[in-house]
Amino acid sequence: MTRQTVTPGTAASHATATDHGRSLNARQRSRRPDLHDGALKGLTLAALVAVVAYFAALQPSLPAAWRTPGSPQLYLIGVVGAALLLVPIVFTLVKRTGRGGSPPGWFVAHVLASLIGAVLVIIHSAGYVRRPPALLFVVIVVLVALGLWGRIRISRDMAATFASNERSFTPADPERRRQFAAIVAAKRDLLSRLDPRAAEATFSVTLRHWMRSPRLAWQYAKLARAESDLIGARARVGPAQRYWRLLHIGLACLLVLGILVHVATVTFFAGYVAGGAPITWWHISAW
Repeated sequence: MTRQTVTPGTAASHATATDHGRSLNARQRSRRPDLHDGALKGLTLAALVAVVAYFAALQPSLPAAWRTPGSPQLYLIGVVGAALLLVPIVFTLVKRTGRGGSPPGWFVAHVLASLIGAVLVIIHSAGYVRRPPALLFVVIVVLVALGLWGRIRISRDMAATFASNERSFTPADPERRRQFAAIVAAKRDLLSRLDPRAAEATFSVTLRHWMRSPRLAWQYAKLARAESDLIGARARVGPAQRYWRLLHIGLACLLVLGILVHVATVTFFAGYVAGGAPITWWHISAW
C-alpha cells in the first residue's frame, strides 16, 4: 500500500483550490437572481398601497376619462396589465422546457410582472366591481395570497419535512428494493428511447418530451409516479404541501381563461359590453 506524502506546499495548494472553489460558488450565488421573503412581502405590500392610494387620492382628481371604464386611457392600461399577467406563462415554459434562460430569473420576472399587471388591471376597471370581469379580481387576490403563502410558509414546511424524515435514511426491505429496482430498470429502458443522452437519476419529463413523444412521456411519468408512491414521498407531506401548487396553477389557468374571454367580448361584442353606451375602445365588431 502506497502512502501519499502531503507536503506543506501541496496542502497549501489544496487549501487555495478549496478557497477558490468556495469563492466561485459564492460569486455565482450572488449573481443568481433571487427574491427573498422580505422583498416578496415588501413588493406585495407596495402593490396594495399603490391600489389604495390611486383610488383614494389620485383618481378623484383625474379627468373623467380615468373614471370611465372603456376609455382610451384605461383601455391601454388594461392591455398592458393583461400582457404582464401573461408573463408567468413564459416562466412555466422555461421551467418545463429547460430553454429560454435562467428559471430563477424568470421567477423574479413572473412575480414583478404579476404584481404590476394586477395593479394596472384593477386601475383599468375604474373601480367598477359590479360587473362579471370583476370576478377576475378575486382570482388575482387569491393567486397573490396563495403564491406568497407558498413561497414563505410551504417552502419552510417542505424543508422541515426533508430534514426530519427518518424513513429516508432507513434501509428498505428486500421486497421494496426488488420493486424499486424493477421500476428503475423500466425507466432506464424508456429513457433510452425518450432522451438517450439523459441520466435517469436526474431526468424529469419536460414539455419538449411531451410534444415530441407523448406516449413515451406518459409511460415515463407513470413509472416516476409509481416510484414516488413506493418511496412514500407523497405520504410524508400534508395536504397543504401536496395541493397548494396544483391550486395555484389551476387558478392561474382560470385567470388566463378569464382574460381571453374578456378580450374576446370587448373586441367582437363591443355593443353588448357597452350596453347601449358609446363604444370608446378599439374593437372589431359592435355586436
